[in-house]
Amino acid sequence: MIMYLLAVLMMVIVDQAVKYWAVTMLASIGTIPLVPGVLSLTYVENRGAAFSILENQIWLFVALAAIILCAIVYALSKDKIQAPIGKISLLVVAAGAIGNVIDRIVNHYVVDMIQLEFIRFPIFNIADIYVCVGIALFAFYYLFIHKDPEDEEK
Repeated sequence: MIMYLLAVLMMVIVDQAVKYWAVTMLASIGTIPLVPGVLSLTYVENRGAAFSILENQIWLFVALAAIILCAIVYALSKDKIQAPIGKISLLVVAAGAIGNVIDRIVNHYVVDMIQLEFIRFPIFNIADIYVCVGIALFAFYYLFIHKDPEDEEK
C-alpha cells in the first residue's frame, strides 16, 4: 500500500508543480502557443467542471472526489482489483482527483492551462489528464480483464 501512496503522491506533485508554474509564470503572459493552431498553454481559473458547468459548487466537487477516493481505497485495500492495469488506473484517477481537490480547497478554482486549438474543447490540466486516462484504462480493465467471482465459480 505504501507504493500506491508514493505513486499517487508523485503524480500529485507533478500536477501541482505544473499548476504552480502556470500561476507564477503563465498567468501574467496569458497564452503561449506551442504548436500554432493546434496546442497552446493558456491560463484559466476554472470555477466549475468541464465547460464551467456547476460553477462555484466547490464543496459538491470536493464531496464527489471524497466519495471516489473512498471507493478507490476500498477497492484496492480489499483486493477487488485483479490485474495491475486495474490498480494503476485507479491510482491515476485518485491522483487527478486529489490534484483538483487541492486547487478547489486552496484557491476555490482549478488552474487549467492546456488548450487544444483545433477543436472546441475545455482548457484542461494534468490532473484532468490523469482522470481521463485513468477512467479509460479502468474501462478497458473492467470490460476485458476483470472476472466477477461468480463467473469464476461457474
